[in-house]
Amino acid sequence: MPDPVVDVDDLGGAGPDEVPPPVFVRRHTGAYIEMLLSSLLSLTASLVLSVEAWLLAQDPGAIFSCDINSKISCGTVAESWQATLLGFPNAYLGLIFEPIVITLAVASLGGVRFPRWFMLGAQGLYTIAIAFAYWLFLQAYFVIGALCPWCLLVTAATTLVWASMFRVNVLDGHIRFGSAQPKVVRALRLGVDTGVVLIVLAVIAAMVAYRYL
Repeated sequence: MPDPVVDVDDLGGAGPDEVPPPVFVRRHTGAYIEMLLSSLLSLTASLVLSVEAWLLAQDPGAIFSCDINSKISCGTVAESWQATLLGFPNAYLGLIFEPIVITLAVASLGGVRFPRWFMLGAQGLYTIAIAFAYWLFLQAYFVIGALCPWCLLVTAATTLVWASMFRVNVLDGHIRFGSAQPKVVRALRLGVDTGVVLIVLAVIAAMVAYRYL
């Protein structure tokens, strides 16, 4: 007989006295699957942008597949100083960090429990990543004046990964809000975080449609 499988999200916060511990506990399945898929998309976009950055270095006049017009152009964004803020193409960061998130998601789906310091470290790094992604989006929107579709995909994927990681860290007690913790947990279980993410992505979509479409 196969080992029983239980998703902790389905336990409704029940304590160990109410639910006997299963042989194998699957935790936050939906969140980890979302992290995995979003990270794979972001890694793909980072790979494409890295190749294009290499092609641009070889030929400054290179035309990319997403160079549709003056407003939707990866090449225009890639030629800006913002695209190499740290001295190398920003896309290289995705090649470094996305595999880490993919590994975390796959291992967690397999039942691995990472220590609190590791999960808080991952949340901290991804907080920097999402701040950087939105800074680049705002720079492209208000300063550069051109849209990079692959960059936009990275921004959306980073938002989804950050939100799912935050959900996991709060529900597992890694991120704590003191006396407000029960209310925050209840809000997450009601899907408030999903609603916030959808609103943020909808605002981005509306901004893009207003200026570029």
